[in-house]
Amino acid sequence: MNTTDENDQGVVFRKSTGHYTVHTNSREIDCELSSRLCKSTHPTADPVAIGDQVRFMDAGQGSGIITEVLPRRSSFSRPLPVPGQLVVEQVIAANVDQVMPVFAAASPTPKWGLLDRYLVAAEAAGLPSQIVITKMDLASGNDSLESDLDIYRRIGYPIHLVCASTGEGVEKLKQALRGRMSVLVGKSGVGKTSLMNGLQPGLGLRVKTVSSGEMGKGRHTTSHLQMFELGFGGRLVDTPGIREFGLWNIHAEELASLFPEMTRYVGQCKFGLSCQHDREPGCAVRKAVMDGHVSPYRYQSYMRLREEL
Repeated sequence: MNTTDENDQGVVFRKSTGHYTVHTNSREIDCELSSRLCKSTHPTADPVAIGDQVRFMDAGQGSGIITEVLPRRSSFSRPLPVPGQLVVEQVIAANVDQVMPVFAAASPTPKWGLLDRYLVAAEAAGLPSQIVITKMDLASGNDSLESDLDIYRRIGYPIHLVCASTGEGVEKLKQALRGRMSVLVGKSGVGKTSLMNGLQPGLGLRVKTVSSGEMGKGRHTTSHLQMFELGFGGRLVDTPGIREFGLWNIHAEELASLFPEMTRYVGQCKFGLSCQHDREPGCAVRKAVMDGHVSPYRYQSYMRLREEL
C-alpha cells in the first residue's frame, strides 16, 4: 500500500548510480529521483548531493522517491566535463561546514598546487579549510615539508599533523571535526582510509571501494559516495581520490581575492580591480611578493591557475 506523504524530509547520506539513501527519523529510505528532478538537469549532472536536505514521497517497504532538493546553505563543487565540450557543476557535498584537504607527508610526495586548488574552491564557496597531513612517520623523508607548510601557516590555515598508526595528532583532529560536517578531499594513496580508522575504529573499513584502480586524470565520477556519523560528534564525507581538481564557476578577475594573503592588496594600485597582477607597473600584489608579504610560490600558483580560467 502506498503511504505517500509529500512532507517527508531527510538527509542524503549515501548515493550510488540511480539510488540515494535518505536518513529520516532513525530510518534509512532507499530513494530514486522523481521524473521531474531527472528532467530538470543535464542528463550527466546529478541534482542530488551528499548532505542535501530533500523531500521525498515514502512508497513503503523502505523505498521512496525524491521530489525536491531543499535550498543549500553551502556547496563544494568542481566541474564535470561531459561529451560535446559541455561542462556542468558536480556538487561534491552540500551543507558542509568545512573542507579538509588531506596530503601525505611522503609517499606520495605532496603536490601543493593541488592543495591550492582545494583551498581556492573552498574560499569561493565561503567555506573554511583545515589542512591534514598524514603519514607523519614518513616525514623524515621530506626535507622541505616544514618550510612548505609554514607558507600556509602564515596565511592562517590550520594544519593537523597526523599519524594514524601511532595516534599522533588524532585527538586534536577530532576536536576540529566535532560538531561539524566536514568533507575530506585528497588523492588516492594519501591514507584517508587509515586516517578514518584512526578517528573511529572500523570507519575506514566501511568506505566501499569504488574503483579497481586509480581514477584517471580529470575523471570526476564515482559509483558510490557516503557520509558517516562520527561517534564523538559530527559528520564526515569521504570523496574518491582523483589526480586533478578543476575550479567551478571562478572567474580570472576574482581569483586573487580567493588567495587570503593577496586580498588586502587587490585594487590597491592604479589599475584597480582590472589589474591582472602580472606585468602591470606598480601592481600592489607583485610589490607584496617582492616585499615578502606574499609567498613567491603562492604567487606563481595564482598565475598558473589564472591561465586556466
